[in-house]
Amino acid sequence: MSIPLDRRTLLRATGLAVGAAGLTALPATATSGEVFQHGVASGDPLPTTVLLWTRVTPTPESLPGSGAGPDVDVRWQVSADPAFTQVITEGTVTTGPGRDHTVKVDATGLSPATTYYYRFRLNEAVSDTGTTRTAPAADAAVQHLRFGVVSCSNWQAGHFAAYRVLAERGDLDLVVHLGDYLYEHGPGEFPVGYAVRPHSPAREVLTLSDYRKRHAQYKTDPHLKRLHAAVPWTITWDDHEVANNAWSGGAGNHDPATEGDWAARRAAARRAYFEWMPVRNTGDRLYRKLRFGTLAELSMLDLRSYRSKQVKILSGEVDDPKRSLAGGEQLTWLVDGLVSSTARWKLVGNPVMISPTLIPPLPSNILGPLLSLLGLPAEGGVVFTDQWDGYTADRRTLLDALGRNKVTNTVFLTGDVHSSWACDVPADAGLYPLSPSLATELVCPSVTSDNIDDILHVPPRTAAVIAEKALRGLNRHVKWVEYDSHGAAVLDVTPSSLRMDWYFLADRTKPDSSARLAKSFRVRNGTQRVEEVDPS
Repeated sequence: MSIPLDRRTLLRATGLAVGAAGLTALPATATSGEVFQHGVASGDPLPTTVLLWTRVTPTPESLPGSGAGPDVDVRWQVSADPAFTQVITEGTVTTGPGRDHTVKVDATGLSPATTYYYRFRLNEAVSDTGTTRTAPAADAAVQHLRFGVVSCSNWQAGHFAAYRVLAERGDLDLVVHLGDYLYEHGPGEFPVGYAVRPHSPAREVLTLSDYRKRHAQYKTDPHLKRLHAAVPWTITWDDHEVANNAWSGGAGNHDPATEGDWAARRAAARRAYFEWMPVRNTGDRLYRKLRFGTLAELSMLDLRSYRSKQVKILSGEVDDPKRSLAGGEQLTWLVDGLVSSTARWKLVGNPVMISPTLIPPLPSNILGPLLSLLGLPAEGGVVFTDQWDGYTADRRTLLDALGRNKVTNTVFLTGDVHSSWACDVPADAGLYPLSPSLATELVCPSVTSDNIDDILHVPPRTAAVIAEKALRGLNRHVKWVEYDSHGAAVLDVTPSSLRMDWYFLADRTKPDSSARLAKSFRVRNGTQRVEEVDPS
C-alpha cells in the first residue's frame, strides 16, 4: 500500500517529525552503512506502481531475527533523477521487531515505462540509491524487452558472481528469479559436503528467527545487493526457501519427530520470505501476473504450496487425476490467462521443468548423481517425479488447453535442475517430431548450486557429456542440455522472436569470476520450436 502524502507524512519526509511519540531515534553516531546493511531492492513493477524494499538496523541490538530493537519511522523517496532534485513521491513507513525491521512500500503515481531512483532515510543515515523501472502501459506497442533469468543460489556452494555479471550490464528491464533464492541447510549440507562460505546460523533453519537470519546473510552478498539495487526483480519460491522437496503437507527434508510441526515451520519460512523479499504481501498467495505492453505477459507460478506429495514412478500414481502440482485454483488461473491473453509472448515463470523427460540407462557412477540432482529416488525411475512429470494430469490439462485453443508463443522459463536446457514441449513426446510442439521451455543454470561435475568431483565436460548425449537420444524434443555450468541467462523479447543467451561462469568459487556467452537459442513468432543460433 502506498503512503498518502498528508501533512504529517510531508513533515516527516522533511525531517521535522523525527522523534514522534513512541518512536526511538537512531544514535547520531551510526553510519548509513551500519543502518542499511542489507541494501535496497524493488520488485513487481506495474505501469504506475513499483514495490520498494529495505531493512534497517536502528540500534546495535536490532539484529536480524533477534526480535529486539525499537519501532522507527523510515522515510522514502522516489525521484526522476539520481540527485533527487525532482522528487516524484515520498512518504514515511513505520517498522520494528514485529517485521524484523524490514520496510516495504508501494510507490504509486508513477509514469509507465520510466526509470526512477529511490532511497530511504533514518535520521541522518541514508541508504544507497536504487534504480528501478515501471512496466509499460498495458496497450503500449513495446518493441523490445530484456530480462535476466536466474535460479538456485546456494550461499555455501560459491559466490554470486552471476548476479554481478547481470548487474554490470546496465541494460535489463527486469530480473526473473525462479526459486531457491536461499537454502535451508546447515553448513556443508546439500549436497556439497563442504562450504566455500558456511551458512549462518550454523544449523538447518527451522524457526522464524532462523529464517530471518538466513535471509539477512544472503542479503549481505555484495553482488546480490548490487543487482537488487540496479534493476527490479520478480521472484517466486521453489522448495529450499522452506525445505527440500516440499509439498503442501510436508517435505523430504522435514522430520516431524525431530523438527516439529510442518505447518509451523512453513508459516515461519513464509513470514520471513514476505518480510525480506521485494514482493507484495497478498496474503499467502504468490502466483501473479505482470504485463509488459502488448509484447509480453509473465505469469509467475507457485508450484510448492498446493501440490500433492511426490510419488515414485513405479507406483503409477503420477497419472492420478486427483493429484495436482499447481492446485485447482492456480491451474485454472494459468490456463484461463494463457488462453485469453492478448500479449504476443506468454511467458511462464515456472519453478520446475514441464518438458517430459525419460531417464536413459547410464553407468551407476553417473546415474546416481544425476538422480540426486533431479530429486529422483535412488533406485531410479523414468520421469522427474518432483517436476511436472510427476503430475501428468495437470500437464495434460494445460497442454490440451493450449492445443485446443491454438495458443501460440507460450514459453516456460524454468529453474530448479541446476543445469541448462532448451526444449520443445510436444503434445505427445513419444510421437515427436510428428506430434506438434505446443510450447517451448528454456531452463537457466544455477547461480552456484551443485551440478553433476561438482557432485562427482570431476573436471567439467567429462562425465556429464555421457548423460547429456544419452538423454537427448531418448528425448528428441530436448534440443540441448548442459549439466556442468553455473551462471545466468539473458532473455531478449521482440515481436518477431524471443532469444535466450546462457552465460557460464569460469569459477563459481571466485567472486570476481569471469563469464562467457556459451549458447543461444531462439523461438520465432508462431513456431513453438526452439532453434540454436550463433551466440556471438
